[in-house]
Amino acid sequence: MNQRGFTLIEGVITIVIAGLLIAAALPNASDWIRNSRIRAAADSMQIGLQQARNEAVRRNTTVSFWLVTDPDPTALTNGCKVSSTGSAWVVSVVSPEDGCASEPSTTTAPMIVAKQPSGNGGSGLSVSALDSTGTAATQVTFNGFGQVTGATSISCIKVANTTTAGSRPLRVAISSAGQVRACDPAVTGSDPRVCLPGCDSST
Repeated sequence: MNQRGFTLIEGVITIVIAGLLIAAALPNASDWIRNSRIRAAADSMQIGLQQARNEAVRRNTTVSFWLVTDPDPTALTNGCKVSSTGSAWVVSVVSPEDGCASEPSTTTAPMIVAKQPSGNGGSGLSVSALDSTGTAATQVTFNGFGQVTGATSISCIKVANTTTAGSRPLRVAISSAGQVRACDPAVTGSDPRVCLPGCDSST
């Protein structure tokens, strides 16, 4: 067999090996993408909650964090609705429903402080916000001391992927004192990532 024959065989073998490696890596890559979307959504909500708390303390007044849904995943519009399953959020003084396109303002309702659309990655997410009794909730309000006010405020936001296989759900927990942190329902014991009671269910 001449040199050209060896080169062709080596090329075919290289392509086959590369194909096998790519096929083996694809499931892990899909899991990584799903988990990255969950992490990004949980981090975004945590940031929004902290912004609401900080602004309430700065203004010495009540400021709320609202979960919302919107027909447009890339930009919040005036078609938005407050929802316990929304993956977008708005920080404002009053309800932003049907007014999410408003610019930030300290005088014009809904007096938006900050907002974040769900983005294209939000379409594959499952979000569920609950109050301390386990009932669906749409907002959490912080007072001028940075504490949560109102009996129906969100105390736990569950963020997962609609395709559960290979994905790891996360939680964003809000204590009555106003502390906000992300946690992992799969973690137990004294690990700092452990969830607060009421936010630790894996379902």
